[in-house]
Amino acid sequence: MAGQIVSTEGSQMKLGDIDVLGDIVLFFKKHELLSIGIVLSVISIITFAFFFINGLGLAYNDARSHLDISRRVVEGLRTGLAQLGSVWLPLPHFLTVFTVWNDFMWHSGLSGALVSMISYVGSGIYIYLSLKKLGVSYLARIAGVLAYATNANVLYLQSTAMTELLLILTITAAVYELIAWYKNDTIWSLIKASFWIMLSTLTRYEGWFLFIVAIFVITLHTFFTKGYRTAEGIFIFVASLAGFGIALWFLWNLLIFKDPLYFALGPYSAHVQQSQIYEAGDLATKWNFLFSAKVYLYGVLYNSGVYLGVLSVGGLLFLLVDKTLNKITKFSLLSILISPLLFNILALYLGFSTMSVVGLTGDRWFNIRYGIMMITPMAILSGYLLHKSSRLRYLLFVLLIVTTFYSYGQGIVTVEDAKKGASAKNVSLVGDWLAKNAKNNNDRVFVSVASHDAIIFSSGLRMSRFIHEGTGGYWESAGRNPEVWARYIVMRTYDLNDSSFSLLKDNPGLGKYDLVLRGEFADVYELREEYQGGLMRKTSKQYTSTDMSSADKNQLLLGSDEVDNKASSSSGLLIFLIFILSGMGLYFLNELGRNPIGAVKQQKITSDFGLSLFLARENIKRNI
Repeated sequence: MAGQIVSTEGSQMKLGDIDVLGDIVLFFKKHELLSIGIVLSVISIITFAFFFINGLGLAYNDARSHLDISRRVVEGLRTGLAQLGSVWLPLPHFLTVFTVWNDFMWHSGLSGALVSMISYVGSGIYIYLSLKKLGVSYLARIAGVLAYATNANVLYLQSTAMTELLLILTITAAVYELIAWYKNDTIWSLIKASFWIMLSTLTRYEGWFLFIVAIFVITLHTFFTKGYRTAEGIFIFVASLAGFGIALWFLWNLLIFKDPLYFALGPYSAHVQQSQIYEAGDLATKWNFLFSAKVYLYGVLYNSGVYLGVLSVGGLLFLLVDKTLNKITKFSLLSILISPLLFNILALYLGFSTMSVVGLTGDRWFNIRYGIMMITPMAILSGYLLHKSSRLRYLLFVLLIVTTFYSYGQGIVTVEDAKKGASAKNVSLVGDWLAKNAKNNNDRVFVSVASHDAIIFSSGLRMSRFIHEGTGGYWESAGRNPEVWARYIVMRTYDLNDSSFSLLKDNPGLGKYDLVLRGEFADVYELREEYQGGLMRKTSKQYTSTDMSSADKNQLLLGSDEVDNKASSSSGLLIFLIFILSGMGLYFLNELGRNPIGAVKQQKITSDFGLSLFLARENIKRNI
């Protein structure tokens, strides 16, 4: 009998007919999500350890900047939520805040990588669920998960403090919930899809494009299946929930920076950076749609591999001819799946983004990791192809495994970008100098975080040692009298794009500093010894009226209070809005409790639903 130990003559024993492989498969099928979660967690931990040991976890300077942003919320001359800033969306940094207070978690990069690692596991589970919801066979589901989870670039990015994996999770989860909605027509699936879309809009700006596409296809699908009145209500309902994060971001910029479009048009925005690149003649994709598409598609293939690309195209063709799905459902599903592709091509074409592919746009990589955004659609389409190709299923599966392992020996393009590409600014020279020469004193460093955040991280100094744009009155006062506030100045001399130089270029106090280090990307100035006795070495709350002129003290405290008040009022308003949304959500869930999901899905959501804050009972009307 299977699973027994059979006794034979003498003391010898031998195994009976034990179907080990069958038992393993049976266990995985019985505990499929738990099994996938455990396997992906083990892979995630091992790969993080590998890249950390090899010094690659923080190879991207942006990874260090992400960690610094979160750290400034909890430690520095001015702390609080206002330190989340305006350009990068806040969710990745907000999630990192909970662990970045620990010095090891901060400087190892684990604080940010932990978010990516959890996202990696979650995305794999949602890819499996999405394929299962589409009726895909077990082997094809596993193939889809493997196409994503064993991708070398995914494995690297999940080991860093970058934001791509969190976006992939939110998009993948939204795709699954939308597939569930198309299949079951339940309002609960639509609510969950809206929630994940909202989180994507707070992670990266690709989420904003997903929001627009999702609103369009959901409304279109509802219009063709249920008519205008229901489509109107669904539009208002989903736009209100999924667009809540976008509304908060506009409000945040209005309250903190007094301009709702500061993130898009401010001095540190991507728009300003891309304009500078364009003026230098290095934005080759702008206003060239075909070249933009070519550049991004190359980026996709460099990230995913040619074989996965071929499988994806095959899966796309099978999905298009699948007669089990109606045309509007197929159009809606494919629109959601390819939204990252459309967004990145349009961003390159309009000059909102830049990407460099070796051999196509120059001799250096830059932002090549953007191509990884298509990994979820490609994994799902690949799994769909294997399901439909019953005769070639096992061959395609084996080839997927072989090509994946082969790719490991060909180099990881995202690692190359981080180490040698245009992203790879070697800031260790300046960082090491500060670590060596400024470690044993408590004097401050005047530096622009917009230009040199990676230097701050590399120095290993505490965040409270730095005077930067986010320190309010410290920055203003040090800009007028640097010799009073900062022993060290880090800046790109003669570069007006560096806020430190722009503020100090005509300041006579700069003459009291000596250039002590000329670096490739920044210079270091140190206050001469004869002037160091006049340095202020206390925090604003420790100063008395005799420490400085009343004008300086008022300016310092005014700037400090202004930042604190902005953060306090913004945080209070944010909590208030979340409270209101939660209350409305609880009311709606109460309605779901009174009306089972099976009944709710047969009710019509009218336009009155949205006009009365989309939660009152009278907004869910007649049975269809």
